[in-house]
Amino acid sequence: MSKQNSASIFVILSVIFIAVFAPIIYSGYADLRSAQDAAARSSFSGAAQKYESAARKLFWRNDLWEQAGLSAYRAQSMREAIRLLEIARRKKSLSANGWYALGLAYWTNDDRKAALSTWQFAIQVNPIYAPLYDRLASAYHEQGDYSSEQNTLTKRLALADDAAARYRLGLLLTLSDSKSAIKELLAASSLDLQFDPAVQTLRAALSIAALDSVPSSRLITIGRGLGLVEEWALASKAFESAVSADGKNAEAWAWLGEARQQTGRDGSEELNKALSLDPYDSVVRGLRGLYWKRQGNYAEALNEYLYAAQIEPDNPAWQVSIGEAYTQNGDLVLALAAYQKATELAPSDAAYWRLLAMFSADNGVQVIEIGLPAAKKAVVLAPKDPLVLDALGWSYLNAGYLYNAEQTLLKAVQTAPDSAIIHIHLAETYLRKGDNASAFKELNLARQLDQNGPVGELASRILKQYFP
Repeated sequence: MSKQNSASIFVILSVIFIAVFAPIIYSGYADLRSAQDAAARSSFSGAAQKYESAARKLFWRNDLWEQAGLSAYRAQSMREAIRLLEIARRKKSLSANGWYALGLAYWTNDDRKAALSTWQFAIQVNPIYAPLYDRLASAYHEQGDYSSEQNTLTKRLALADDAAARYRLGLLLTLSDSKSAIKELLAASSLDLQFDPAVQTLRAALSIAALDSVPSSRLITIGRGLGLVEEWALASKAFESAVSADGKNAEAWAWLGEARQQTGRDGSEELNKALSLDPYDSVVRGLRGLYWKRQGNYAEALNEYLYAAQIEPDNPAWQVSIGEAYTQNGDLVLALAAYQKATELAPSDAAYWRLLAMFSADNGVQVIEIGLPAAKKAVVLAPKDPLVLDALGWSYLNAGYLYNAEQTLLKAVQTAPDSAIIHIHLAETYLRKGDNASAFKELNLARQLDQNGPVGELASRILKQYFP
């Protein structure tokens, strides 16, 4: 074959190739531009479809499969995200972020095993990508695999310092190594002050526990500290260890019952065991009262608190619990007497005067005669406490002194601007004054500050009532 013929054949084949594939390639780039535009508009479902189409046409662009999967994930289409990201995985084009998202897609789709194996493999492929360690540690935490969580956090902190990781590691170490736990917790606090209140609570609990030579008592103290910072799953582990150390420790069983309730279980079996071991323990009685209160059985709760008060007649906290139970049972006369008894037992503690004032104002019981003087007494004892100022303002409002109520509640808001309940009380004051615009503003603030909580729900109900 002559050179001229060979050249002619090459030209013909080139023309055929261009004629066949050029439109496909052009269409692929058009799909890519459409995908990018859709993603910029946050239209992630459409972006996922266009990225996939572009990936099929631009077959050498394996990175587009990941983009398609990430877009599907952002569109909350987990099955599609898994399908597309798995294609990227097979084509060895997943970035660290892609591995992270693939694991999250499996986790969100309730395939915990696949999620864990994905992240476990991902940190081998991307050993210096800290967010993968964070997410894997969080997954272990949710599954209660604290040993694996601790190991993962240790590896994560070897990469870079992080307050949240330090705090979490400190929490885990409270169960095995108090000194190391305090070290990690203090490091977390120094990196981010938002951890400081919890760190100080745990530090105090660990310090007190270290002075106790009785293993079960020491573990109870640690568990209670964990409970105070809302780490009830870990607290449950501490109380389980306390029960194992001394199966006849009634308080250990009672606290285990409390931790069971806090983690979504019943807890009554443990509380009954505690009662059988020591019916004259005030803590056992108090925790049983709390159990019945949660069940809505206020009569049984009252009985338990009355027993606790008989055991510890000088403890004002039991009188407050008795007052709450009487209130729930509809006996406001005896409730008032209990709150007053609490102030008699602790006359220099502003908290009990505040609680008496709030009971009076909330229930309209002798507000001018008893509630307002109690609130004023609380302010004398704790003039800068925002909750005390709130109680005084609320008492003024329910006594009919609107100007005093507004001025006092404004002081409370200045002291604690993030307190949703103070904004509610200020809104109620504005409603009574006829200042609906200011009330509307305060109610919206309260709702935003406690979006998923009871105060936020109360704000929503008031808004619906007055501003339908």
